[in-house]
Amino acid sequence: MKHSTYIQQAPSSFKLNQTLVADTPYRDEQTLAQAELYTHLESQAEAVAPTQDPLTSRDRRIIGEIIQVEPESVRTIWLEGGITLWVRFVNGSCLPFDRDWFAKRVAEVKATLPETPLERNERLSDELEEACVKFNLWHPQIDWLSFSTKLYRNNQLVGYIGCNLEGWYSRPRTYGMNRFASSAEEAMTFLGVRPAVAA
Repeated sequence: MKHSTYIQQAPSSFKLNQTLVADTPYRDEQTLAQAELYTHLESQAEAVAPTQDPLTSRDRRIIGEIIQVEPESVRTIWLEGGITLWVRFVNGSCLPFDRDWFAKRVAEVKATLPETPLERNERLSDELEEACVKFNLWHPQIDWLSFSTKLYRNNQLVGYIGCNLEGWYSRPRTYGMNRFASSAEEAMTFLGVRPAVAA
């Protein structure tokens, strides 16, 4: 029995292991289009779910002062291996630092930086909340610009309390003289309230 096999040969224009020069611009255009697509996708993802910046402006000020750069040039920091702290800059470059040395310098610089208005309000709010718990008082919304509020006990107005450049103050009525104190607790005692006693 005869057996026949069909064999197709490559055309004469086919060259094995040879890159066509005409194919190169197409690949460059494809690479550019792919990069443009990735950039577009990243911007869309950022618009839908923006990345939270782990550093505050105060953090950047501290880092900038430690390594003597402009605070705006610092992008982020991270700890590698529990030993090396890396600082990445906006231009993409990075600098390594010893973690313990950097932590020591942060503590030194923090002690010299003035308190921001937000940090001041948070500190005063914490002190006010602690004193309110001690005296069994509550307050509505705080006026953050003047840091003042009303104090209530059993839905009865007890008085007004706040803090300014002279310190904590309180007064029993809307109009009248403020009595200044060194702490929120002391200002509350000027309103005639006593600490709550556990039953």
